[in-house]
Amino acid sequence: MKKNLSLLLPIVWTLIFSFFFILMINITLQYIPIKNDVAFLQIKQTEVHKIPSYLTLFYIHVYSAIFVLLAGFTQFSNFILKKYPAIHRNIGKLYVIIIVFLSAPSGLFIGIFANGGFFSKVSFVTLSILWFYCTLKGFLHIKNKNIALHKAYMLRSFTLTFSAITLRFWKVILVYLFQPSPMDLYQIIAWLGWIPNLLIIECYLYNQSKK
Repeated sequence: MKKNLSLLLPIVWTLIFSFFFILMINITLQYIPIKNDVAFLQIKQTEVHKIPSYLTLFYIHVYSAIFVLLAGFTQFSNFILKKYPAIHRNIGKLYVIIIVFLSAPSGLFIGIFANGGFFSKVSFVTLSILWFYCTLKGFLHIKNKNIALHKAYMLRSFTLTFSAITLRFWKVILVYLFQPSPMDLYQIIAWLGWIPNLLIIECYLYNQSKK
């Protein structure tokens, strides 16, 4: 039974991830070619026109997020890790570089101008700081040959990366069930997008440490 479950879980996980990754691709395609009044940007025209760097950093965040989402997903494959360690290392380096230098800083910047008021801004800024911190710590731990802490911090990093998907998941659920006002929705999903993810991974890491 346990063996069948261990074989089934990766398949289920892959199917779920693939569905939402395709959703993210479709969302990203809305921003190709670059425009200043498409999709989400339609409600950010004040920032687009009054803050010169907003549009550039927004697109850096949107485009880089797709790469780190896919790269991060491959990093937890035991098959790749055991059979192709060089691929694991190289993709991992790419993942770290993109988050530390592109995705997290741009996320921090656009988080300052997030919809939903002060509490939404605090959430997205906090998310970006934690994302940067966990990713960098994961990298530094593997440089120091501490595999256990490297894995722990990279799991935290990827669960924060995955918030790009869970945020949209919660948005669909809440709109379907409750039809909240747009501003209320932003305030809720700003926190739901990443805090449950992080709590789950912390519980997992705690349980692993007790074994």
